[in-house]
Amino acid sequence: METLYHQTNKLVQETQHLFSQLEKRTPNLDVKDIETNIKSKINLINSNCERLDILCLKGPIYQRQNAKMRVDQLKYDSRHLTAALNSWQNQMLKKQREEAEREALLSRQFTTNDHIDIMIDHNAQHNSSLKNALHGMDDLLQSGSSILDSLRSQRITLKGAHKKLIDIGNTLGLSNTTMRLIENRTRQDGFILVGGMLFTCVVIILVIIYLA
Repeated sequence: METLYHQTNKLVQETQHLFSQLEKRTPNLDVKDIETNIKSKINLINSNCERLDILCLKGPIYQRQNAKMRVDQLKYDSRHLTAALNSWQNQMLKKQREEAEREALLSRQFTTNDHIDIMIDHNAQHNSSLKNALHGMDDLLQSGSSILDSLRSQRITLKGAHKKLIDIGNTLGLSNTTMRLIENRTRQDGFILVGGMLFTCVVIILVIIYLA
């Protein structure tokens, strides 16, 4: 395991050295060959890390934690190298795209005024798009203003309805009070009627007894 670990660590250092060559950009540098070499070394590092993981599990228990930490460091270095390679490749693609656009612009052949249909048309289309966008914004603002006016009108209507409901509630409250007074008065009149009838009966009985 120690031999494989040192070999893998050496591969990491060699890959880092290849990256430093790319950064220096020395003349007559075969960039493609260095890029291929970096890829192969990173693949080999990843393969060795997988083998080291297996060897860690087979080693003595008291050495496993230390060995695992060393392998994890190699994996971290490998991920760092992979990210660096991807970043460099993206930079190269961007540079190539910019150079291609510059070459296309320099190699563009301009014709006479009767056949001009280049950047002027593009600018005109852009200006037209901006005008359409401004008209769209105006329409949105008008629509929003109409919605706000409608909401204000609905708010006033709801306020009126709320006031009417309160008035109806108050009216119903008075009606309920009046009905309760009428019911009490009717009950009292009933008591008076029954009392009068009883009193009349008593008087009649007393008169009959007295006359008899």
